[in-house]
Amino acid sequence: MPKSKSSFKRDLSRGAKVEDFVLQKIKNKYPEARRINGYCKEYDIWIPEINQGIEVKYDPKSNETGNIVIEIEMGGKPSALSTTKASQWIFYDGKSLVSIEPRVIKECIYRHQLRLVTFTGPGDEKSKRVYLVPKETLFQYGKYINV
Repeated sequence: MPKSKSSFKRDLSRGAKVEDFVLQKIKNKYPEARRINGYCKEYDIWIPEINQGIEVKYDPKSNETGNIVIEIEMGGKPSALSTTKASQWIFYDGKSLVSIEPRVIKECIYRHQLRLVTFTGPGDEKSKRVYLVPKETLFQYGKYINV
């Protein structure tokens, strides 16, 4: 069942709040860091001091499923992990913040021989191809950030 437009807007708003939460953590070390307003498929937060972008992924459902969704294609076009220019992806499940380099995420997927899954998510108009990565496995590859 597709999400209503108000549900989609609520999810966008929640995502922006999580990005702001992560941004405040980053600003402790890099005060010039800023969230990118509007759509930017390469990253969500820019850190001018080190010339790097950060992608923020909020996946509270992983607490129920045990899996983190790692998208690589949307509507038949490369997306997310396939197109990122971020130096780090920061995952937040509502409890933990974990930072992982995209190349390390790819290494985890390869090492554990994970299979691609195709589905159309709630609120999506097109299908996407994703890896369902066991959260416990993926988070072993990252660095925990104090919440």
